[in-house]
Amino acid sequence: MKILDKYLLKTFLTTFTTVFVILFFIFILQTVWLFISELAGKDLDLLMIIKFLAFSMPRIVPLVLPLSILLSSIMTFGNLAENYEFAAMKSSGISLQRAMRSLTVFIILLSIVAFFFSNNVIPYAEYKFINFRKNIAQVKPALAIAEGQFNDVGFYNIKVNKKSGKEGNTLTGITIHKKSKIGDGSKTVIKAKDGELISSEASSILQLVLNNGYYYEDIVPKKYEDRSKMPFAKSSFKKQIINIDLSELNKVDVNDESVANTNTMLTVNELNYTLDSLNKNMKTDIISFTENSNSRIGFPAKKKMVAAKAKKREPLPNDILSLYTNQQKSDILKIASSNVTSISYAIDSSRTELFNKQKNINRHLLAFYDKFVIVFACFLMFFIGAPLGAIIRKGGLGLPIVFAVLIFITFHFINTFGKRIAQENGMTPFMGAWLSSFILAPLAVLLTYRATNDIGLINMDVILAPFQKVIKKLFPTQN
Repeated sequence: MKILDKYLLKTFLTTFTTVFVILFFIFILQTVWLFISELAGKDLDLLMIIKFLAFSMPRIVPLVLPLSILLSSIMTFGNLAENYEFAAMKSSGISLQRAMRSLTVFIILLSIVAFFFSNNVIPYAEYKFINFRKNIAQVKPALAIAEGQFNDVGFYNIKVNKKSGKEGNTLTGITIHKKSKIGDGSKTVIKAKDGELISSEASSILQLVLNNGYYYEDIVPKKYEDRSKMPFAKSSFKKQIINIDLSELNKVDVNDESVANTNTMLTVNELNYTLDSLNKNMKTDIISFTENSNSRIGFPAKKKMVAAKAKKREPLPNDILSLYTNQQKSDILKIASSNVTSISYAIDSSRTELFNKQKNINRHLLAFYDKFVIVFACFLMFFIGAPLGAIIRKGGLGLPIVFAVLIFITFHFINTFGKRIAQENGMTPFMGAWLSSFILAPLAVLLTYRATNDIGLINMDVILAPFQKVIKKLFPTQN
């Protein structure tokens, strides 16, 4: 049996290694494709590009590993069945479960390695990846401005429709919002048809040359009643130069790590600690909002209520407002209406804030469960692929790839769909993370049962039998 186990293990490992390398290379090309517009032609040295790709590689493993196990399992057992090696094993009294035993041990070890990789390597790589992207923009200021979105650069929010030129320094369709120094929003808006970024590594000043534009500035009048008129000043220019001080950005080295942690950068222990803090913070906010609401409407505290009950008062009339004059009634109703409006606004804003905090908690919970889902996914894909290969009896890269892609797309789609719903509080994060596994687990059990009992993938007799009965009734045979 040791010879058979070695043979199966060697065959599976050879196929698995080949498939994993090919799929990993394909997913790396996808990563390069996503960021090629920001990396190419920006005078980045080869070492920085290699670091960038190295930090982005570990995040691909949770996608590549289950698919590699699924495809290599189908190919390995499909080749064995196609070459009648399974028939020889069964004739010798070796069942499918016995043939899968050594590979099952290997999958267990691989799943343990996958968990430690997901819990330690991926968070560290994600941390380095985000920091490295941030620091590239600090060393190369032209990278700090992305197309089609507002970019925070110093005291300016800059948006460009298109970047061109050798290093992306030629800008088209420029909109700039200048931040107020006193922190009351943006009072100045600059729009220009085109412009150019001029920077030097030896200087901490980023020079932005604007051509053919307009300058808008809100004016704050001294009289408060004149503010409702919203006065502003407008001017046009042929050329204007804006100097942006990047000393605070450029003094950061590419090895500096100054980005705060996110849910993808945390290990299991760190996620547990963070979730505990987030839940306590949310409960504190709910209690604080309740107490503030009570104080706004003048609801007395418990001690005051007890003291009020202890005092004997005369019974109040049914219509309390009858105790006041018309002017007092009007004032009371205005105050009540104002309180109701302010409380409704406070409830809406608090609801939005609490919803966002709950979404943040859900994201951390999903990140926590993902570290265990990848372990189960390795088992799931193996126990789907191995019996499926034995049933279809086809090896190579033809039919196995079709089945593997269909099954993995289904798994990945359900997984993504469940996470999105869980983030929006449509279902619990536990169900969102494990939904795809729960749905495909019965398929693994069914395929293993059918392969063990030499039942085909689809029993055509069960499907065709009702049609045969109908045909016999419509066209009876003549003796």
